[in-house]
Amino acid sequence: MRKIVVSAQVSVNGVEEGPQRFSFDYTNDEFMKYASDQLFASDALIMGRVTYEGFAQAWPAMAGSYAFADRMNALPKYVASRTLKDPLTWNASLLKGDVKSALAGGEKSIAEIVMTTHAGMTNDEFAEIVRDWIATAKHPKTGRRYNEMIYQPMVELLSYLRANGFKTFIVSGGGIEFMRPWVEQAYGIPPEQVVGSSIKTKFEVRDGKPVLVRLPQSDFIDDKEGKPVGINSRIGRRPIASFGNSDGDLQMLQWTTAGAGPRFALIVHHDDAKREWAYDRKSHIGQLDKAWDEANAKGWTVVSMKTDWKRVFAFEN
Repeated sequence: MRKIVVSAQVSVNGVEEGPQRFSFDYTNDEFMKYASDQLFASDALIMGRVTYEGFAQAWPAMAGSYAFADRMNALPKYVASRTLKDPLTWNASLLKGDVKSALAGGEKSIAEIVMTTHAGMTNDEFAEIVRDWIATAKHPKTGRRYNEMIYQPMVELLSYLRANGFKTFIVSGGGIEFMRPWVEQAYGIPPEQVVGSSIKTKFEVRDGKPVLVRLPQSDFIDDKEGKPVGINSRIGRRPIASFGNSDGDLQMLQWTTAGAGPRFALIVHHDDAKREWAYDRKSHIGQLDKAWDEANAKGWTVVSMKTDWKRVFAFEN
């Protein structure tokens, strides 16, 4: 789940006249490291009108001077204002609409919101942000980087399948451009064999260089009934075997097993609260309910993470 982090400067006497008269005099290496780590771990910035108007004048002038400034300029910004009007400059857009209605569509709505947060930047800029995040961000429970939080049995299975002549793909509800920069190193699956949700892009020439620019519009949501559609459009073949862990995979598993000849469907049951997390029927995210019932009814393989997996993560002893 995404987090909103509030960063504030507080003085001992409760008075702060402005950053140029307070924070600059007391800035040191420790503070700058904290600010840099926080900035590079962020996916977007949220600010008010006054902050936006000041920053939008100052930071673009520092482009290319140091990494912190380039990161500030590259990140998408969301501005809360009743007086400003779109379009805004500095890779910014206005916050608008009501949250309750925006989230009424559940996980699909959340996916659409997350994908639009990076509108305005190029695919290359977005890929660089992803690589920086993967290299630095750590899981709050384990303290491990997220590219270490991958399931060891999944890695072993993929290797085994490839060694025996199978072609392997990742089919995920996550953003396709988020996965492509790092999954080949983690899973051995190249970018062209990743199927996922996508945002619309357009071709532009910026500073004489042709680029693809991300638009604030969802192109395709690769979840539930979207998964077999995505597989067919991106791969063009019905899978021989499919592996899932939630109701979001049900239609993919149904479509796989409906094909002619031998087929295989497997569901991983997250039931290990000690080594990972335990969730299934009553979970609001990653619910496993209907797919579990269908697996039992149709004889699909159900794997218990708690009892069937010797190791969940590679770093376990």
